[in-house]
Amino acid sequence: MDLSTPNPSLLRPYDPQYDPLVDANPGRGTDYAPTYWVASAGRPPADDGPIDRDVDADVVIVGSGFTGLATALFLAREHGIRATVLEANRAVWGCTSRNGGQGQNASGRLYRSQWIERWGKDVALKLDAEIRAGFQTFKDLVAEFPECEPQPGGHLYIAHRARKVAFLAHEAKVMREVFGYDAQLLTADEVRRRYVDDVESHGALHEPDGIGVHPLKLAFGYLRRARELGVKVHPASPVTGMETRGGVHYLKTPGGTVRARAVGFATGGYTSNALHPSLASKIMPILSNSLVTRPLTDDELAATNFRTTEVITDTRTLRFYYRRLPDNRVQIGSRSAITGADAPNPRHMQMLVDGLHRKFPALRGIGIDHSWWGWVDVAHDMMPRVTQPDPAEQVFYALGYGGNGVSFSAHAGRRMAQRIAGRKDDSFQLPIYNSPLEYPNVMGLVRSRAFAPFRRIGQRGLYRWYYMRDERA
Repeated sequence: MDLSTPNPSLLRPYDPQYDPLVDANPGRGTDYAPTYWVASAGRPPADDGPIDRDVDADVVIVGSGFTGLATALFLAREHGIRATVLEANRAVWGCTSRNGGQGQNASGRLYRSQWIERWGKDVALKLDAEIRAGFQTFKDLVAEFPECEPQPGGHLYIAHRARKVAFLAHEAKVMREVFGYDAQLLTADEVRRRYVDDVESHGALHEPDGIGVHPLKLAFGYLRRARELGVKVHPASPVTGMETRGGVHYLKTPGGTVRARAVGFATGGYTSNALHPSLASKIMPILSNSLVTRPLTDDELAATNFRTTEVITDTRTLRFYYRRLPDNRVQIGSRSAITGADAPNPRHMQMLVDGLHRKFPALRGIGIDHSWWGWVDVAHDMMPRVTQPDPAEQVFYALGYGGNGVSFSAHAGRRMAQRIAGRKDDSFQLPIYNSPLEYPNVMGLVRSRAFAPFRRIGQRGLYRWYYMRDERA
């Protein structure tokens, strides 16, 4: 069966107010969000249709985004295991079809200097080696699927305030002297002449590693290749319940129960608290807005001096991420609403439009061809986990990228495949592999699931503080 061009009457409409923190049901067969990537990716690859009976599987992967498909792909390619992938809605429906397509040599939201502060230099060096290996995994997959329109060259980290230049200078020094990167601190004039005339720029840190991609075209490549290797991908098959008896996992879907010896969760920012006890309240789903302009004219390209196609972020805590796409459109994203119910409020998209205009006054009034929002999986300690939370149970997850999942998800999938296959690796002693996701830290005092309902209150306060620190201090 092929749902790649489904009967519209069988698709449920996209729900712009879906909120994984309060909605236990992720939907079933819901259509894609109206992203630029969906509009320009072409026809989705074939899949295996919804689960319509009880099924036996060796391994089940829950979630068909970058992480889930990479896990299934590497299970088949490197371990000879043909997984069954369960997706609640359309294949590649969640984070993977809604992000900014920025692949960076990063994992989570901590800087390398913060790795040293948290774990010491020796662990930080080993973690850096692992993240570098992860970026190479991503580069190899991008090269395998050139239809994803790769834009290599590096990452430009823009100082949006003058006082942020010292911070970037310190990070550049750490990257060069401790980790051996060719990281360069650029003046505001160098940024404007050589890369882009972002009028907010007071300078930038240039990192040598970074690739922009069309994320949905890349994910469709993963999907096609995985199915060629025998992976089964079942959309419209949400996991509505799970229990384990005698070492066998029973995953209930509306069409039937799937029995498996091992389960890997790869549901990103769309992870429901009801999905599995090991996942309840372990990530903070936050919304990010994104938009894509119409193609820039030659005059607009000259006015903005948008010479680079490298991926760009700025130094705000609630950062802007942006780049010039292959067809000369500008994609830009940043923070959004606190709750799904408030997500469609036009004031959140207006904040993003205002940010575009501040950075590029010449684009004031430019047509916006696509706009959308989506959930990001942020770990409470700002670092992802690819782990087996209970050594006695064959349940695994890879979550918590905090906005850096485009690239690291490829390697996270590879590592989760290794763990599911029972392989050992020295890297599994690193903190992102040897510990589970944590409960939220409430006022620095308590880590507890009981405090989860108060996270949104805290998030509102944090957003106000971040704004004051980023824009007024």
